[in-house]
Amino acid sequence: MTPYRDHDWDDDRDEEEPGFDDDPDDSDDEPTVPCPFCRHEILEDSPYCPACERYISDEDRARAGKPAWVFVTALVCLGIAVWWVLAAF
Repeated sequence: MTPYRDHDWDDDRDEEEPGFDDDPDDSDDEPTVPCPFCRHEILEDSPYCPACERYISDEDRARAGKPAWVFVTALVCLGIAVWWVLAAF
C-alpha cells in the first residue's frame, strides 16, 4: 500500500516558508488601465496605446510639423529682403 500524498500542497505550507505567496497578484506589477479607444490593457502612465497606436492625451501627441504662420512669416521676410536688395540697385 502506498502512502497518502497530499496533492494540494499549497494549503499545508507555512507563511514563513520561502516562496509562500498568499496573494496571487504581484504587487510589483505596474497598474494597467483600459485604452479609451480600443479597450486594450495598457500601463497607467503610458502616453499612447501600443495596440491601436493612438495617443491618450493631446499633450502627448507628437506635432505634425511647424505651424503655418512660421512659413508665412519666412516668405514675407524673404520677400522684403528681395525687394530691399532689388530696390538698392
